[in-house]
Amino acid sequence: MAKLELKDVRKSFQSLEVIHGINLTVEDESFTVFVGPSGCGKSTLLRMIAGLEELTSGEVHIGGKRCDHLLPSARGMAMVFQTYALYPHMSVYENLKFGLVNQKLPKAEINARIRRAADILRISELLSRRPSQLSGGQSQRVAIGRAIVKEPAAFLFDEPLSNLDAELRVKMRSEIVSLHRRLKSTMVYVTHDQVEAMTMADRIVVLREGAVEQVGAPIELYARPGNRFVAGFLGTPQMNLLRAKVERANAKATCLSIDEGRTTIDAAADGAGIPVGADCGVGIRPEHLSVSDNGPIKGTVIATEMLGSETIVFAGLRSGENVTASIRGIRSLPQGSAIHLAVSSRFVHVFDEKGVALPSLRPWREDYLEA
Repeated sequence: MAKLELKDVRKSFQSLEVIHGINLTVEDESFTVFVGPSGCGKSTLLRMIAGLEELTSGEVHIGGKRCDHLLPSARGMAMVFQTYALYPHMSVYENLKFGLVNQKLPKAEINARIRRAADILRISELLSRRPSQLSGGQSQRVAIGRAIVKEPAAFLFDEPLSNLDAELRVKMRSEIVSLHRRLKSTMVYVTHDQVEAMTMADRIVVLREGAVEQVGAPIELYARPGNRFVAGFLGTPQMNLLRAKVERANAKATCLSIDEGRTTIDAAADGAGIPVGADCGVGIRPEHLSVSDNGPIKGTVIATEMLGSETIVFAGLRSGENVTASIRGIRSLPQGSAIHLAVSSRFVHVFDEKGVALPSLRPWREDYLEA
């Protein structure tokens, strides 16, 4: 296995630049997920790493050696695509064998690799079947097996679960994570699904419009997003992002007004250097809002979603902005009724006028491990 490094990687299609000078290190044996909205360049970046797209400029290194000038087959990587791309006229065994025969490996070595991969993926009983006799999950395991038998330095996954139904996707997520633990391999995984990113990754790389917005462990990005985009992208339901003005600010506290000045809330954010009256943004995750008779945030219930373990409340503020609150348990809140919401200052995120998050005065672990 090996460390993967990207150095000022760029990609242009004629005059249109789609990847803007990305510098990134994927550590050996890590599970790194590229996530972002459609069109952000995550699959293009993965294909450039694999050698399926030519770099306009920059370098790709694996195991300390530059490889962007090499053919895909010589880079020591294996890619699993969104479509299974299994040969329909071949059995599962023959599909797994095909790439190894092209490498001219000895027959005994080929058989040993196939048996080992089949044991890891629990598909030994499927080796004689044709792809038409497999379920979606079985086909995906075979596609992953075709990568495993190559014993690559790194695995590259391009949205491999997007064609599966919801229940099977959950199961396959855990299987791929378990596979990573068993193989102790370097894996790069592309998805637009933030739930996949949060549940599978050691590190998440959030992309937007061909550039890296933030890199970090899932809980760190969730607890301390670096800007409004990352804050709004990660989390379900989405973080509430509201307009605000600075009432008071210093290195020890920040006081803000929201709802067009009707409500004042505190934030555990370093507001030193921000002038009073400056426009800014406030971010509050739905699970950090609670119903309270004395809550400073006043709204009107628009709708509710009762999920059993929690109730999702959608409320409108007098400013015309909407907020979403995730309340534990079942709550009966009729449409049009008044609601008062409270939030702790430690869970209020503040963004400057450019959308950059102000530094928190508290380590994220203190807030999220206590909550």
